[in-house]
Amino acid sequence: MDVKAPATIPYFLQEQIRELIVDGTIRPGQPLREQELEQRFGTSRSPIREALRLLELSGLVTHVQRKGFRATLYTETQISHLYLLRAELEAYCLRQAAEAGSVEPLVDELNRHDAAIAAALASRDVRGCISAACEFYLAAARSTGNTPLAGMLSKLYEQIEPLRYLLAKRSMESSAIHACTRGIVDAMAARDIEVAARLARDYLADVLPAVVEAYRDAALQDAEDLAPRYGRA
Repeated sequence: MDVKAPATIPYFLQEQIRELIVDGTIRPGQPLREQELEQRFGTSRSPIREALRLLELSGLVTHVQRKGFRATLYTETQISHLYLLRAELEAYCLRQAAEAGSVEPLVDELNRHDAAIAAALASRDVRGCISAACEFYLAAARSTGNTPLAGMLSKLYEQIEPLRYLLAKRSMESSAIHACTRGIVDAMAARDIEVAARLARDYLADVLPAVVEAYRDAALQDAEDLAPRYGRA
């Protein structure tokens, strides 16, 4: 059932369109025709356009001159860059958290998020797993008191959420993410900070090929003219 929204709530529309992009209802590279979105949400063009501009700022939507908006289509190189950046940021957060002082309160919080990840995996809750994993590393970032660091990581998570969703849908039976976060919690508790940082980096290096494969498959479901452009690095 389509959601109807008042014409004056672009942030509501932003969230609704974002969900369609993340869960794959709107596929990578798919045009976002304003008229179709107007009909879907029962609103006028102005708030739709504002919502698309907001999504453009987050990186989920791209505006092509004379062609309009479309869901961002990443190249394999761009995906690699995003995940390598994520790996370094998450490792840096763990190191900075350890340097900020006592790690015991952080370890307690990490344990709670780790338990949430395990519960989401057990119930095959894709969104719950992604959310708990984000909160796991954001907890480390926030514990440092470094607001720009937490903001940067949060923005990156928003940009790569469709990638994470595609991987999570394929790997809900895998315990790799929980093995990683469990290992990080244990390493932080023992103050083996470099071990914790290495676990974070190694996990992302291991899953990167699967992320690229899942995204390629999703992109190739779209029109044939989108497929060749995906392969350009």
